[in-house]
Amino acid sequence: MGAGKGSLITAAVSVVCAVTVLAAPGTAFAAPTPTPSPTATPNASTNASSTAVSTKDLEAVRQKLDKLYHEAALATDAYNAAEEKAEKQSAEIVALAKKIVQGKAKLDRLKDRAGAAARAQYRSGGLPDEAQLMLSDDPQEFLDGTGRVLQGQRATKALIAETTRTQQDLEQYAKDASAQWKKLEAGREAKATAKKKIKKRIAAAEKLESRLEKDEKERLAELERKAALKAQTAWLDSGVLDKTGDKTGGKGSAAGKKAVEYATAQLGKPYGWGDEGPTAYDCSGLTSQAWASAGSPIPRTSQEQWKQLKHIDVEDMRPGDLIIYFDDASHVAMYVGEGAIVHAPRPGRTVTIAGAGSMPILAVVRPDAS
Repeated sequence: MGAGKGSLITAAVSVVCAVTVLAAPGTAFAAPTPTPSPTATPNASTNASSTAVSTKDLEAVRQKLDKLYHEAALATDAYNAAEEKAEKQSAEIVALAKKIVQGKAKLDRLKDRAGAAARAQYRSGGLPDEAQLMLSDDPQEFLDGTGRVLQGQRATKALIAETTRTQQDLEQYAKDASAQWKKLEAGREAKATAKKKIKKRIAAAEKLESRLEKDEKERLAELERKAALKAQTAWLDSGVLDKTGDKTGGKGSAAGKKAVEYATAQLGKPYGWGDEGPTAYDCSGLTSQAWASAGSPIPRTSQEQWKQLKHIDVEDMRPGDLIIYFDDASHVAMYVGEGAIVHAPRPGRTVTIAGAGSMPILAVVRPDAS
C-alpha cells in the first residue's frame, strides 16, 4: 500500500493495540425484548430512560442480537453458496448447449455422408460381386474396383459407428443438461429460502434495537465493546503474539500485502449481505475480493474458505491470512498484523479494524500457502 495509507493504518492499529481493545462494537450478532426495571415508574420523566432497562436486561439484549445476527450470517453463507453454485451450473448448461449444437451439426454431416454412400450403392444396382465379375468387360478393373468396395465397406462401418457414438453423446448431453437444470432450480429455491431467513433475522434484530432509547443504545454499544475487549484481552494474555513474534506486524507474502492493502482500503464502507463491493461487503465478500485483487482467487463463502484453504497454526499466521470464527465457520476476517483484523462485521456496521481474538477462533487459513 502507499506510504501515506500504510502509515495511517499502522498508526490506527498501534493506537488500538496500545489500549488492548482492537474490537469495534458489533461483531456479527444479539437479545430478548428488554423488560422494565422494577425501579422504573410509568410516569417517570424522560431522564429516567437510562434506568428503564437494567444492565442485566441490556446484556440479554446483546446476546439476543448476537444470536439473530449469527443466524443471519449463516443464512448469508448459504445464500452466497447457492449463488456461486448457480453461476457454475449456468456455465455448465451453456457449455452443454454448445456441445449439443455442435453434436447435431456433426450428426447432420454424418447423415449426409451415409446418404451419399447409399445412393452410390443404389447406382451400382446392388448386384452381388460374382454377377458383376461375369458382366465386366475388364476383370482386372473389376478386381481393382472390388478393393475399393472393401475399403468403402470399412469406411461405411466406421461411419455408422461414428454416427452411433454421436447420437449417444447427444443423448448424454441432454441428460446432463436436464440434471443441471434441476440443480439450478434447487439452488434457486435454496437461495430464496436463505434470503427470506436473512431478512427475517435482520428485521427482528432491527426491531429489537429500535425499542431502545438513545442512552440505552449507547449502553448497549458499551457492553459490546466490553465483551469484545474481554475476549481480546484474554487472547493477548495467552501470549499468542509472543509465539508468533508478531508484535511489530509480522511479514506477509507479496500477495498477502496486496490483499491487506485492498481490504484496508475498504474501511468505513457498509456491510451488505451478499455484497462483494465495491460499495458494500459481507465478511467473505471482503476477503474473497481482497485475495482476487492479489491474483489469488479463493472460495466465495467463509465455510468454503475454511474447508478448501490450507490451515495454519495460529502461531504461524501472518498478514493476509484469514481467520475463521465460530464453530460453524460463519464469519471470516483478514489478519493485518499486531493482533488485529479487518472485517465486515454485520448489518448496521461498516468495514472496520478489530481485535483478532475478539471472537472465538475456529481456524486460520492461508490463501497463498503454495
